[in-house]
Amino acid sequence: MRLFFLKRLGVMLTTLFIIATVTFFLMKLLPGTPYSNPERLTEQQLTSLNQKYGLDQPLSVQYVRYLSNLVQGDWGVSFQFKGRLVTDIILDRIGPSVLIGFQAMVVGSIIGLGLGILSALRQNTLFDFGAVTLAVLGMSVPSFVFAALLQYYVGVKLGWLPAGLWEDYTYSIMPSLALAVTVVAAVARFIRTEMLEVLSQDYILSARAKGISETEVVWKHVVRNSLIPVVTMLGPMAVSIMTGTLVIEKIFSVPGLGEQFILSIMVNDYSVIMGITLFYSTLFILVVLLVDLIYGFLDPRIRERLGGSTG
Repeated sequence: MRLFFLKRLGVMLTTLFIIATVTFFLMKLLPGTPYSNPERLTEQQLTSLNQKYGLDQPLSVQYVRYLSNLVQGDWGVSFQFKGRLVTDIILDRIGPSVLIGFQAMVVGSIIGLGLGILSALRQNTLFDFGAVTLAVLGMSVPSFVFAALLQYYVGVKLGWLPAGLWEDYTYSIMPSLALAVTVVAAVARFIRTEMLEVLSQDYILSARAKGISETEVVWKHVVRNSLIPVVTMLGPMAVSIMTGTLVIEKIFSVPGLGEQFILSIMVNDYSVIMGITLFYSTLFILVVLLVDLIYGFLDPRIRERLGGSTG
């Protein structure tokens, strides 16, 4: 297992290095400057600002300095918010995004698993048809449509929940529900498909022939083996949702990371763009590692292979 972690660590660091390099040079291709209202600045002022932020240096020097600062944990300062550290901006913005994303993943996964499992066990019934229809609708209709419907009917018409802004916990419920719809649909569709495939395997027929109870067959063999591809799908989806969904955050006026990322792109805030990109990439890579560990928990064969890699 130790060798497995060392290999994964090497892959993670290499991947982050490549992402940091590509992002840095892509930022330099963006048109315009990172300064607010550059047309109002004189040539002398532009020169002074470029010297202050090191943008007057050759690209190779800027790149080496950028990597050196990254190694030291310095992600730079924002051009949009003068003097503010990129890490402070990310920390300020990540809270709301993580809260609504986490709630969406938990609620969506629980409901999706329930629908998918029952649908597979009741194949070709009215319940199965209804669950499949809901899954198709959930995957086909964009989440911002559900967000707008929730906002109008639940927030405005009925007044049960706040329709927008961000003040306390109640303001996170509707954005979470809007995001959860896609999670429900994806999980239900995946678990149903996988369970139907597993149910047709020979070892399931053998287990039933041996007199093992149907409950044990379903939960110990069918559901457990069907969860592996679902975990694969949930990992990247969790990172994507929990790091901010721009449209949902805009609709409900959630001050999250997704909104900040788009605003930074619009004003060419190089440091914030690169910082959020690296933050997102790091989370994604860590989730992939976590998924591998969950594989080992779900499938003893994978756990033995990882454990045996140390010799």
